[in-house]
Amino acid sequence: MPAGSVSAAPIGVFDSGVGGLTVLKALCAQLPGESFVYLGDTARLPYGTKSAATVTRYSLKAAEALAEYGVKCLVIACNTVSAFALPAIREHSGAVPVVGVIEPGAEAACRASRSGHIAVIATEGTVRRGAYQAAILKLRSHARVSAQPAALLVALAEEGVCNGAIAESIARYYLAPLFREDLPGSPPDTLVLGCTHFPMLADAIRAVLPPQVAVVDSATTTAAQVHSALATAGLLKPAGTAAGAGAPAVRFLATDDAGRFARVGSRFLQRPITSGEVELIDL
Repeated sequence: MPAGSVSAAPIGVFDSGVGGLTVLKALCAQLPGESFVYLGDTARLPYGTKSAATVTRYSLKAAEALAEYGVKCLVIACNTVSAFALPAIREHSGAVPVVGVIEPGAEAACRASRSGHIAVIATEGTVRRGAYQAAILKLRSHARVSAQPAALLVALAEEGVCNGAIAESIARYYLAPLFREDLPGSPPDTLVLGCTHFPMLADAIRAVLPPQVAVVDSATTTAAQVHSALATAGLLKPAGTAAGAGAPAVRFLATDDAGRFARVGSRFLQRPITSGEVELIDL
């Protein structure tokens, strides 16, 4: 296939649901000339409470489905999948670059932290796997990592309860134990939002944190890493090929309930999605 044809191919983005649309939003901003195919496995969510074997099995099916669209790069816009299944997906994807969200998030956290004490909130599966802990310690061997599952924040984001007293109360419930002043040593100075739903609650989370704490959202860093991976592989679209001044072209795929995907996804992507834009597929 000619190089130009490959560079014109879309970028595949995968998540268990709509949370990865926060990553897609960053990708569209970083790569405005590219086109995207986004797959949300809404029939099988949530992934965060499932076993590693199940998450890996579902994820490989999703990667195979996106490969049928001729994607030139695959972005795993899900922390749980990045924690459990990234090596298997890379092995099965051959020469196609595969970028997860945990490694870029860990790099950003290590850069942001002055003390080396970093807190992570994520799904149960991501915390149980210890993926952020391992990624941070690989980069900064003397770091301290305090990790906390925060499942209710996912539900709040899905329901659109992202600001106000309820959101702040739930955020405080999870964060207060991590940032107690009476803990041995200094409290964390950096917080990683280790789930792609959590940027939706960034204002509520910031409201209950000490003001000096840096908050890391891996979406922007992931988008930068995708740009770098495409450039290194010679897969970036040539300059001047952007479709125009509007938003990049996105094809939306889901495995269940196009209406809910469109309704909830519109909040995550911060632009309207109609149910007619969402194609239902079976994995």
